[in-house]
Amino acid sequence: MDGSLTRRDVLRRASLAAGVAAAGAMASAQTPDPPAAGSEPMVVSPYTLPPLPYAYDALEPYLGARTLELHHDTHHAGYVRGANEAVSNLVEARRTGSTSMAGEYAAKLAFHASGHVLHTLYWENMAPDGGGAPQGRVGGMIRRQFGSYDAFVKQFKAIGTSVEGSGWGVLAYEPRGGLLVIAPVKNHENVVVMGMEPLLVVDVWEHAYYLDYQSDRGKYFDVWMEHLVSWPAVDQRLAAVVR
Repeated sequence: MDGSLTRRDVLRRASLAAGVAAAGAMASAQTPDPPAAGSEPMVVSPYTLPPLPYAYDALEPYLGARTLELHHDTHHAGYVRGANEAVSNLVEARRTGSTSMAGEYAAKLAFHASGHVLHTLYWENMAPDGGGAPQGRVGGMIRRQFGSYDAFVKQFKAIGTSVEGSGWGVLAYEPRGGLLVIAPVKNHENVVVMGMEPLLVVDVWEHAYYLDYQSDRGKYFDVWMEHLVSWPAVDQRLAAVVR
């Protein structure tokens, strides 16, 4: 030992070294290791519930305030939560290398994310002053393809209300054929032409109309078409996908 160091110096240096080591250990425990090359961060919530574009009672007397409140705040919110959970589960499965539940997680994502997308479109394609025959580009396409607006409504109602159990009536643009397609979408994601762009969607799950129309899906559909459809919103969607 260096003769110039007193016992007090040695003890002070030992104490200082121990403190530095303890601080380093604490910092290491509080700061996570950087992700390994090629790894991906956890995705917590890529989907968010959009607010209704109008007040709960804005669509009365055709759809009641309680219907919209439950439909948006409970059902739509549930699809957003389910989609986020499915994404997180898929990311975690990739991180751990597990494949046992991957198929189920993917199916859950298709169901819940499609429900979120369709509900968002549904709120947007209704308006307090809606209804009536469409004008603009979508109106012209409907008349050319279906012969008349009345013929379109008749077929749209027949297909939309034919969904067994829960689902949607969807008017979509199919880009490969350049056609308007009416699809009876089961649940949120079944019987869908890949690549088609939904333009007008009507929710025929019972929670969309039961408080106001009980089990009369046909009456709900008729009132919905006559008083609630926002054709300007539909025309904007068409303009966004058909240049």
